[in-house]
Amino acid sequence: MRLSTRIALAMGVAVPLLVLGSGALLLRLVTHDVHAEQDARLRERATVLLPLARGLLRTEDSGRPRKAANQERRLLDAGLDVGVRLTAAANGPAATGRQAATGGQAPGRVVAQAGPQPADAVPLPPAALEPVTVRSRGHSWRALSVQVGGASAQAGRHGTLWVFSPGSAGSAEIDTVQKRIFLVALIAAPLAGLVSLAIAERATLPLRRLQRQAGGLDPGTSSARLEHTRSRITEVDDLAGTLQTVLARYDEQATRTQEALATARAFSATASHELRTPLMGMQTNLDVLTDHPDLDPADRAEILEDLHSGHQRLMGLLVALRELARGDLVEADAFTLVDLSELVAAAVADLARHHPEAVLTTDVAPGMRLNAWEPGLRMAVDNLLRNAVVHGSRPGVPARVHVTLRPGVRTADPVAVLTVDDDGPGIAPGERAQVFQRFRRRPDSPGSGLGLTLVAQQTALHRGTVEITERPQGPGARVEVWLPRAGDTVSDTRTLELPLRRDWLSEFPAHGLPRNPAED
Repeated sequence: MRLSTRIALAMGVAVPLLVLGSGALLLRLVTHDVHAEQDARLRERATVLLPLARGLLRTEDSGRPRKAANQERRLLDAGLDVGVRLTAAANGPAATGRQAATGGQAPGRVVAQAGPQPADAVPLPPAALEPVTVRSRGHSWRALSVQVGGASAQAGRHGTLWVFSPGSAGSAEIDTVQKRIFLVALIAAPLAGLVSLAIAERATLPLRRLQRQAGGLDPGTSSARLEHTRSRITEVDDLAGTLQTVLARYDEQATRTQEALATARAFSATASHELRTPLMGMQTNLDVLTDHPDLDPADRAEILEDLHSGHQRLMGLLVALRELARGDLVEADAFTLVDLSELVAAAVADLARHHPEAVLTTDVAPGMRLNAWEPGLRMAVDNLLRNAVVHGSRPGVPARVHVTLRPGVRTADPVAVLTVDDDGPGIAPGERAQVFQRFRRRPDSPGSGLGLTLVAQQTALHRGTVEITERPQGPGARVEVWLPRAGDTVSDTRTLELPLRRDWLSEFPAHGLPRNPAED
């Protein structure tokens, strides 16, 4: 059922109920006013009739029947449109006791009565000093009683004057109001439904327009996205914003899924391509060992060394490819607050254990905190240090590596600057950008050609820059990495924005390497 139809039905039910509720209150107020008018008329008539009733009782006590008849006629004529009943109480102690027992009115004879009133057999209230309602056999009257003292009041004789107004006196007016209330409710039901339907159709027009736009979108076949013009209807604008956010997240996840598939395919293709040559070489060496069991020990030792080197290269290549794939697929929720000073110190200590022949010096400033993916950052530092040791050594001369970590500023933002110097042959200026590409290595290099590629990938992933220059003091190379530094109070990394395109494994990134911050 459409929303506008639901609104119309709801209003078609609610409006008549409101009319009936208001009508019930109005009917009660009208009934109260009618009774108040009747009661005022009863009090007015009672005030006029009281002296006549007192005179009639006095005349009856005097024993003059003719005059009493005249007084009775005058009393009844003064009643006009109300019912009048005058009763005289019996004298004596018994009557007095009955009077006390009944609360004010003792049974007595009817002296005079006329007009609309209940039958004599209908019991009346003991005392009706305020107007009350008397009902009998489906009829009702408003009744008011007034005590009347006679000529022999000293002996306890007195009477009661009753004034009645038929209950139907205001019924016509009340019935008219009641009928009009029901008529208004009957008219209001369809009218409220139609008006509400028209208003609801107009109010839900932006929602239907948004539904048509959203229903025509197919992220799988079209690049069109939801275009929404603010309608100044909060709910519709909020819904449109939510849909746009959902579609944006869908696009992001779809892109990441495609990248993950491309990374998986690239991993398989690259691994098979790069592993084919060393595997074929290892197979050849194994065939030689199998076919020549009496091979010269020196030749056998050389072949075994080649097999060991090939195995090490294969393992390094697989590990590097795996790490490249992890870097291409990592998400922002993996980033935490990392102390780069401690990480660099730990990496230098591990390098010293594995390469005790290398001469390592450090100048690391403490407290360099980053929003970083710690495994990837550690991997980048390890590869940077290992590359300096491997390519900074010369025959008979151990590598001399100097590591510096200091704070810096780039475009008014704090950064951490990691510098690694070695005293090797260095890298020619024309080759400095190419060494970050996949599988770029010297012919005599024992590595996989992915070490510096991992450094470049992790630097870009952390929104930093990397540059290779000449070593200022003497021959050698300097690699300088600039990484954004977190403030002292930064602890929430969920707002970190990762690069939208990460294709270090599937292809060399089209965006290239970050620029030298000194050129900015």
